[in-house]
Amino acid sequence: MDIAQDPEFCSMIDRLRDEIHNGADGDRKPFEELVATDDPEEFARVLTAPGRPLWAREIAAFRLGLARDPRAFEALVLLLNHRDPERCVSAAYALTRLGDPRTARAAAALATNELRVAYALLPVRLLADLRAPESVPALLAVLERRLAADDPHWRVAIACVEGLGTLGDPRAQPALEAALPHPRLGPAAAEALARLA
Repeated sequence: MDIAQDPEFCSMIDRLRDEIHNGADGDRKPFEELVATDDPEEFARVLTAPGRPLWAREIAAFRLGLARDPRAFEALVLLLNHRDPERCVSAAYALTRLGDPRTARAAAALATNELRVAYALLPVRLLADLRAPESVPALLAVLERRLAADDPHWRVAIACVEGLGTLGDPRAQPALEAALPHPRLGPAAAEALARLA
């Protein structure tokens, strides 16, 4: 697919264009030049050069990820753990296409880090998409911590339940059954259990 036709790339570029337009730096020429290039070496230089803005690193990492270039891996993992959910979405999309064998381990580490649970939604979803050996154990670990009725991170728990249903692994049955009485998780857990049957 032509990169200009990739919907996630177009969405990211629109978001970053607005970010630059609304920011203090009104010079959009470097942005437009980076968007227009197809040179992987330029993208790699952006990732290693000091002082480059976050938008430039995001574009470079995304483009290298889609090109399956392993130089994108570390930057994409950092973006997957960013406080801005839209950056996490773009990073997860690129990581899925990168195909790096380290991705599942990194996503599992981010998802299960209790200090960063507020940012675990995209790593959890990425684990379900990857269908890696690390996916089910990590999703179970995260879900088991989120089962309290007053847990504020119930969206992360729902993503775990949905991911476990998608993966269809019978090891998930006890945790999904434990989620059934939860006021927010119950319907998703019932649906996931039906997929295990």
